[in-house]
Amino acid sequence: MKNIIKKFTPSFLISWYHLSLAFLGAVFYRFSSNKIKIIGVTGTNGKSTVVELTRAILEEAGFKVASLSSIRFKIGDKEWPNLLKMTMPGRFQIQKFLKQAVNSSCQYAVLEVTSEGIKQHRHRFINFETAVFTNLTPEHIESHGSFENYRRAKGRLFQAAKGIHIINLDDENSNYFLQFTAKKKIGFTIIKRNKEGISVIEAVNTEVSPAGLKFSINDTEFNLRLLNEFNIYNALAVICVGISQGINLEHCKSALEKIKGIPGRMEQVISRPFRVFVDYAFTPTALEKVYKNLAENYKQANTKLICVLGAAGGGRDKWKRPILGEIAGEYCDEIIVTNEDPYDENPMGIIDEVSKGAGDKTRKILDRREAIKESLKLSQAGDVVIITGKGCEPWICIERDKKIPWDDRKIVKEEFAELRIEKNI
Repeated sequence: MKNIIKKFTPSFLISWYHLSLAFLGAVFYRFSSNKIKIIGVTGTNGKSTVVELTRAILEEAGFKVASLSSIRFKIGDKEWPNLLKMTMPGRFQIQKFLKQAVNSSCQYAVLEVTSEGIKQHRHRFINFETAVFTNLTPEHIESHGSFENYRRAKGRLFQAAKGIHIINLDDENSNYFLQFTAKKKIGFTIIKRNKEGISVIEAVNTEVSPAGLKFSINDTEFNLRLLNEFNIYNALAVICVGISQGINLEHCKSALEKIKGIPGRMEQVISRPFRVFVDYAFTPTALEKVYKNLAENYKQANTKLICVLGAAGGGRDKWKRPILGEIAGEYCDEIIVTNEDPYDENPMGIIDEVSKGAGDKTRKILDRREAIKESLKLSQAGDVVIITGKGCEPWICIERDKKIPWDDRKIVKEEFAELRIEKNI
């Protein structure tokens, strides 16, 4: 019924509907964002990680912080999982969250801001002080109509935030985000870049290893337990936030070096006799970075990289399905394509589209648990298994708005325990 209404309702009326809800939410909760410093994080990949790390740095500096991401909600010491299957909640929910943060005497709120949320005016009537741009690659193209519209949606956060803009200078879209007016602009890079009129934070001597990441800023060396090179960029974004708020590099270093990992983001679930990782990656760029990191830093000679993947959300971004398969075919020795979040679409149809790009190494297994089980059975000592697409998401979304409780990490542990008994590992 909802889809039928959307189909026959003029787009301007839908837009006004969402804008009206945003205004009413702000009024009902008395424009709470005016009483707290709001940091918004946007981009294609890395948003949740940047939100989580930003909160850690601010807390290390002694501030009371609220944060909202696809992983969890947190207000001071109280936290609860994000079970909404929605990164950026609806207007009343997000305004209620900000009101609760103010009532709890939080000084900062760090919010993950999505293009879909912006399209539905969920960012409106929120007084953003700081906007952070992580990176941009094609995503939600069918929803927005074009990559330019998708980028334009992200840009609206920077139009709204007049205080501080923090921008990844190594992203090819950085100049677009640099054009917006702000009191202060800070760029970050690992490729020496100078931009006129902005402060630049550069990481040098970068190293990536199975133990984590190493880099230096000025004379301060950071040794992080986070995995994958792209987390250097996420850490740099967060360090820029810290610097913008008067937090020194030593505080940033102390906070970041305490973090063992981010739930569902390159999370190692099994360490021996083979390694099993779970990651949220569902865009071509993110998937390739994950596979490349594992191939270069974990896969040894005469061992295999085994991947389990699907395709993000039925009914959306169909263009990328064979591309995801092609990327898996390039890096992985064994490929299992399985169900992810089909919604109202035929899940086997999605699996077939992904498999077209993956070639002869592909196995199609509809049941995601069976797919994970098969990946473990295929593994020998020293192999690496990577399960992508869901991370720590708590549901598989199927037809008629139904949800199946899920957690890739839990399923891996359960199936590995069975395998240990069966094979006496």
